[in-house]
Amino acid sequence: MLLILGLFTCFLSVFYVTAPSIRKYFAGGVCRTNVQLPGKVVVITGANTGIGKETARELARRGARVYIACRDVLKGESAASEIRADTKNSQVLVRKLDLSDTKSIRAFAEGFLAEEKKLHILINNAGVMLCPYSKTADGFETHIGVNHLGTGVTTYAVHPGIVRSELIRHSFLLCLLWRFFSLFVKSTWQGAQTTLHCALAEGLEPLSGKYFSDCKRTWVSPRARNKKTAERLWNVSCELLGIQWE
Repeated sequence: MLLILGLFTCFLSVFYVTAPSIRKYFAGGVCRTNVQLPGKVVVITGANTGIGKETARELARRGARVYIACRDVLKGESAASEIRADTKNSQVLVRKLDLSDTKSIRAFAEGFLAEEKKLHILINNAGVMLCPYSKTADGFETHIGVNHLGTGVTTYAVHPGIVRSELIRHSFLLCLLWRFFSLFVKSTWQGAQTTLHCALAEGLEPLSGKYFSDCKRTWVSPRARNKKTAERLWNVSCELLGIQWE
Protein backbone atom coordinates (compact mmCIF):
# COMPACT_ATOMS: atom_id res chain seq x y z
CA MET A 1 0.00 0.00 0.00
CA LEU A 2 2.85 2.35 0.92
CA LEU A 3 4.60 1.42 -2.33
CA ILE A 4 1.52 2.31 -4.38
CA LEU A 5 1.10 5.58 -2.49
CA GLY A 6 4.77 6.40 -3.03
CA LEU A 7 4.57 5.69 -6.77
CA PHE A 8 1.43 7.78 -7.07
CA THR A 9 3.08 10.67 -5.21
CA CYS A 10 6.12 10.39 -7.48
CA PHE A 11 3.88 10.43 -10.56
CA LEU A 12 2.07 13.55 -9.35
CA SER A 13 5.39 15.29 -8.67
CA VAL A 14 6.73 14.53 -12.16
CA PHE A 15 3.41 15.51 -13.71
CA TYR A 16 3.41 18.83 -11.82
CA VAL A 17 6.98 19.65 -12.91
CA THR A 18 6.40 18.78 -16.57
CA ALA A 19 2.90 20.32 -16.80
CA PRO A 20 4.05 23.66 -18.33
CA SER A 21 5.97 21.84 -21.08
CA ILE A 22 3.05 19.53 -21.79
CA ARG A 23 0.62 22.43 -22.04
CA LYS A 24 2.99 24.34 -24.35
CA TYR A 25 3.34 21.31 -26.63
CA PHE A 26 -0.41 20.84 -27.02
CA ALA A 27 -1.04 24.59 -27.46
CA GLY A 28 -0.02 24.33 -31.11
CA GLY A 29 1.00 27.17 -33.44
CA VAL A 30 0.50 30.89 -32.96
CA CYS A 31 -0.45 33.48 -35.59
CA ARG A 32 2.65 35.69 -35.85
CA THR A 33 1.57 38.30 -38.39
CA ASN A 34 1.23 41.94 -37.32
CA VAL A 35 -1.15 42.89 -40.15
CA GLN A 36 -3.60 45.65 -39.21
CA LEU A 37 -7.13 45.83 -40.66
CA PRO A 38 -8.44 49.42 -40.66
CA GLY A 39 -11.20 49.78 -43.26
CA LYS A 40 -11.57 46.01 -43.68
CA VAL A 41 -14.93 44.27 -43.26
CA VAL A 42 -15.13 40.87 -41.58
CA VAL A 43 -18.01 38.42 -41.11
CA ILE A 44 -17.62 35.63 -38.56
CA THR A 45 -20.38 33.09 -38.03
CA GLY A 46 -20.99 31.79 -34.52
CA ALA A 47 -18.75 34.46 -33.00
CA ASN A 48 -20.83 34.92 -29.86
CA THR A 49 -18.80 32.28 -28.01
CA GLY A 50 -15.70 30.08 -28.10
CA ILE A 51 -13.18 30.19 -30.93
CA GLY A 52 -15.32 32.55 -33.00
CA LYS A 53 -15.50 35.07 -30.18
CA GLU A 54 -11.72 35.04 -29.70
CA THR A 55 -11.23 35.41 -33.45
CA ALA A 56 -13.62 38.38 -33.52
CA ARG A 57 -11.80 39.96 -30.59
CA GLU A 58 -8.41 39.76 -32.30
CA LEU A 59 -9.67 41.08 -35.65
CA ALA A 60 -11.47 43.93 -33.90
CA ARG A 61 -8.25 44.69 -32.01
CA ARG A 62 -6.55 45.05 -35.39
CA GLY A 63 -9.09 47.66 -36.48
CA ALA A 64 -11.54 45.71 -38.65
CA ARG A 65 -15.28 46.26 -38.75
CA VAL A 66 -16.51 42.91 -37.48
CA TYR A 67 -19.96 41.43 -38.02
CA ILE A 68 -20.86 38.74 -35.51
CA ALA A 69 -23.37 36.56 -37.37
CA CYS A 70 -25.19 34.27 -34.96
CA ARG A 71 -28.53 32.68 -34.12
CA ASP A 72 -28.75 34.01 -30.56
CA VAL A 73 -28.72 37.79 -31.01
CA LEU A 74 -28.83 38.54 -27.27
CA LYS A 75 -25.78 36.37 -26.67
CA GLY A 76 -24.16 37.99 -29.68
CA GLU A 77 -24.80 41.48 -28.31
CA SER A 78 -23.26 40.46 -24.99
CA ALA A 79 -20.13 39.19 -26.76
CA ALA A 80 -19.96 42.28 -28.97
CA SER A 81 -20.23 44.59 -25.97
CA GLU A 82 -17.38 42.75 -24.26
CA ILE A 83 -15.21 42.90 -27.39
CA ARG A 84 -15.93 46.62 -27.95
CA ALA A 85 -14.91 47.39 -24.37
CA ASP A 86 -11.79 45.22 -24.60
CA THR A 87 -10.54 46.48 -27.98
CA LYS A 88 -11.90 50.06 -27.93
CA ASN A 89 -13.31 49.31 -31.39
CA SER A 90 -16.93 50.43 -31.69
CA GLN A 91 -17.34 48.71 -35.07
CA VAL A 92 -18.31 45.30 -33.71
CA LEU A 93 -21.82 44.59 -34.94
CA VAL A 94 -24.30 41.75 -34.50
CA ARG A 95 -26.62 40.36 -37.14
CA LYS A 96 -29.09 37.49 -37.01
CA LEU A 97 -28.03 34.33 -38.84
CA ASP A 98 -29.47 30.86 -38.31
CA LEU A 99 -27.51 28.34 -40.38
CA SER A 100 -30.23 25.74 -39.90
CA ASP A 101 -32.66 27.85 -41.95
CA THR A 102 -31.88 28.82 -45.55
CA LYS A 103 -34.41 31.68 -45.34
CA SER A 104 -32.37 33.17 -42.49
CA ILE A 105 -29.17 32.73 -44.50
CA ARG A 106 -30.62 34.54 -47.52
CA ALA A 107 -32.02 37.31 -45.31
CA PHE A 108 -28.62 37.80 -43.71
CA ALA A 109 -26.89 37.95 -47.11
CA GLU A 110 -29.40 40.47 -48.48
CA GLY A 111 -29.08 42.63 -45.38
CA PHE A 112 -25.30 42.56 -45.51
CA LEU A 113 -25.24 43.55 -49.19
CA ALA A 114 -27.49 46.50 -48.35
CA GLU A 115 -25.04 47.65 -45.67
CA GLU A 116 -21.63 46.95 -47.19
CA LYS A 117 -20.03 47.27 -50.60
CA LYS A 118 -17.24 44.78 -49.91
CA LEU A 119 -16.48 41.79 -47.73
CA HIS A 120 -12.77 41.30 -47.13
CA ILE A 121 -12.73 38.33 -44.75
CA LEU A 122 -15.35 35.61 -44.26
CA ILE A 123 -14.81 33.11 -41.45
CA ASN A 124 -17.26 30.23 -41.37
CA ASN A 125 -16.74 29.33 -37.73
CA ALA A 126 -20.20 28.20 -36.58
CA GLY A 127 -20.98 24.53 -36.30
CA VAL A 128 -22.68 21.85 -34.24
CA MET A 129 -21.51 18.50 -32.85
CA LEU A 130 -23.13 15.47 -31.22
CA CYS A 131 -26.62 16.98 -31.30
CA PRO A 132 -29.58 14.73 -30.57
CA TYR A 133 -31.21 13.69 -33.83
CA SER A 134 -33.19 16.56 -35.32
CA LYS A 135 -33.82 18.29 -38.63
CA THR A 136 -33.32 21.82 -39.85
CA ALA A 137 -36.13 24.10 -40.98
CA ASP A 138 -35.52 22.79 -44.52
CA GLY A 139 -35.73 19.13 -43.51
CA PHE A 140 -32.01 18.26 -43.50
CA GLU A 141 -30.37 16.30 -40.70
CA THR A 142 -28.99 18.96 -38.35
CA HIS A 143 -25.27 18.21 -38.64
CA ILE A 144 -25.14 18.17 -42.44
CA GLY A 145 -27.69 20.98 -42.66
CA VAL A 146 -25.70 23.35 -40.44
CA ASN A 147 -22.07 22.28 -40.86
CA HIS A 148 -22.14 21.68 -44.62
CA LEU A 149 -25.19 23.03 -46.41
CA GLY A 150 -25.71 26.01 -44.13
CA THR A 151 -22.07 27.03 -44.09
CA GLY A 152 -21.34 26.52 -47.76
CA VAL A 153 -17.90 26.39 -49.32
CA THR A 154 -14.95 27.85 -47.43
CA THR A 155 -11.69 29.20 -48.82
CA TYR A 156 -9.55 27.29 -46.36
CA ALA A 157 -10.31 24.31 -44.15
CA VAL A 158 -8.74 24.56 -40.72
CA HIS A 159 -8.51 22.23 -37.75
CA PRO A 160 -8.22 24.15 -34.47
CA GLY A 161 -7.27 21.09 -32.44
CA ILE A 162 -8.99 19.88 -29.25
CA VAL A 163 -10.42 23.03 -27.71
CA ARG A 164 -12.40 23.89 -24.58
CA SER A 165 -15.55 25.32 -26.16
CA GLU A 166 -19.32 24.93 -26.15
CA LEU A 167 -19.18 22.66 -29.20
CA ILE A 168 -19.25 19.58 -26.96
CA ARG A 169 -22.14 20.81 -24.78
CA HIS A 170 -24.45 18.03 -26.02
CA SER A 171 -22.15 15.27 -24.71
CA PHE A 172 -21.85 14.83 -20.94
CA LEU A 173 -19.05 12.28 -21.44
CA LEU A 174 -16.92 14.64 -23.54
CA CYS A 175 -17.52 17.50 -21.10
CA LEU A 176 -16.25 15.24 -18.33
CA LEU A 177 -13.23 14.10 -20.34
CA TRP A 178 -12.38 17.69 -21.29
CA ARG A 179 -12.25 18.58 -17.59
CA PHE A 180 -10.19 15.54 -16.69
CA PHE A 181 -7.67 16.09 -19.50
CA SER A 182 -7.76 19.90 -19.35
CA LEU A 183 -3.96 20.04 -19.47
CA PHE A 184 -4.03 18.63 -23.01
CA VAL A 185 -6.93 20.75 -24.29
CA LYS A 186 -6.43 24.13 -25.96
CA SER A 187 -8.01 27.33 -24.72
CA THR A 188 -10.32 29.17 -27.12
CA TRP A 189 -7.55 31.73 -27.72
CA GLN A 190 -5.16 28.95 -28.73
CA GLY A 191 -7.86 27.33 -30.84
CA ALA A 192 -8.36 30.58 -32.78
CA GLN A 193 -4.75 30.86 -33.91
CA THR A 194 -4.98 28.78 -37.10
CA THR A 195 -8.12 30.64 -38.19
CA LEU A 196 -6.33 33.95 -37.62
CA HIS A 197 -3.27 32.71 -39.50
CA CYS A 198 -5.33 31.82 -42.58
CA ALA A 199 -7.24 35.10 -42.40
CA LEU A 200 -4.23 37.35 -41.92
CA ALA A 201 -0.99 35.78 -43.17
CA GLU A 202 0.27 37.13 -46.47
CA GLY A 203 1.14 34.86 -49.37
CA LEU A 204 -1.42 32.11 -48.72
CA GLU A 205 -3.46 32.81 -51.87
CA PRO A 206 -1.84 29.95 -53.87
CA LEU A 207 -2.91 27.57 -51.09
CA SER A 208 -6.62 28.33 -51.42
CA GLY A 209 -8.69 25.25 -50.62
CA LYS A 210 -5.90 23.53 -48.66
CA TYR A 211 -6.09 22.16 -45.13
CA PHE A 212 -4.37 23.84 -42.18
CA SER A 213 -3.66 22.85 -38.59
CA ASP A 214 -1.49 24.58 -35.98
CA CYS A 215 -0.88 27.51 -38.37
CA LYS A 216 0.60 25.41 -41.14
CA ARG A 217 -0.55 23.37 -44.09
CA THR A 218 -1.06 19.74 -43.15
CA TRP A 219 -1.75 16.32 -44.62
CA VAL A 220 -5.11 15.42 -46.14
CA SER A 221 -6.23 11.85 -46.85
CA PRO A 222 -6.39 10.74 -50.51
CA ARG A 223 -10.17 10.30 -50.25
CA ALA A 224 -10.55 13.94 -49.21
CA ARG A 225 -8.48 14.97 -52.28
CA ASN A 226 -10.58 12.95 -54.73
CA LYS A 227 -11.80 15.43 -57.35
CA LYS A 228 -14.66 13.24 -58.58
CA THR A 229 -15.99 12.86 -55.04
CA ALA A 230 -15.67 16.59 -54.47
CA GLU A 231 -17.51 17.36 -57.70
CA ARG A 232 -20.30 14.94 -56.82
CA LEU A 233 -20.63 16.46 -53.34
CA TRP A 234 -20.81 19.95 -54.86
CA ASN A 235 -23.49 18.93 -57.35
CA VAL A 236 -25.60 17.10 -54.76
CA SER A 237 -25.32 20.04 -52.35
CA CYS A 238 -26.43 22.52 -55.01
CA GLU A 239 -29.33 20.24 -55.92
CA LEU A 240 -30.45 19.98 -52.31
CA LEU A 241 -30.34 23.75 -51.92
CA GLY A 242 -31.91 24.51 -55.28
CA ILE A 243 -28.87 26.46 -56.47
CA GLN A 244 -27.99 26.73 -60.15
CA TRP A 245 -24.63 28.10 -61.33
CA GLU A 246 -24.31 29.57 -64.76
